[in-house]
Amino acid sequence: MQRKILKGGLLFLLITILNACSVSKEAKGYKKTINGSWILQTITTDGVSGIIKMKIFNEANSDCFIGSEWNFTSSNSLGKYMVVDTKKECTPLTRLFRWSIYEPKGEEKMFQFKRLDDKKNSMDNGDGFRLKIIELNDNSLKLKSEIIFEGKTAAIIYNFVQK
Repeated sequence: MQRKILKGGLLFLLITILNACSVSKEAKGYKKTINGSWILQTITTDGVSGIIKMKIFNEANSDCFIGSEWNFTSSNSLGKYMVVDTKKECTPLTRLFRWSIYEPKGEEKMFQFKRLDDKKNSMDNGDGFRLKIIELNDNSLKLKSEIIFEGKTAAIIYNFVQK
């Protein structure tokens, strides 16, 4: 009798853990659509007047990311971006990252990623970046990052096109 109760309890625990770790059908669809190569075509701001220079993703100036190529592999949730030297002040680089779709209850789905070093270890003390998915289809991806600029809420909009 005790063995049946123990087995039943373990089975219930296993099912609960698997359900907690599962990804929704919608998030799987997002990952499938994002899978592939994209070009970061433009970066714009919302709620900020004028042109601002800022370092993004703890990496480089936002201007350096315009024209960068991003590759997403949904099967292993790995990706990389390549910043090309389009301006003399931009250092070319290739960065690995791990990505996924974050699904907070009652809120919009978000794209999240963590930068990785050459050995695929997490950088930035394990912190990553979460961006709202405001548009996603086979040809375009638009992500939004909320920021505080000069004490006011603003946003950075990243516009990608499928390569």
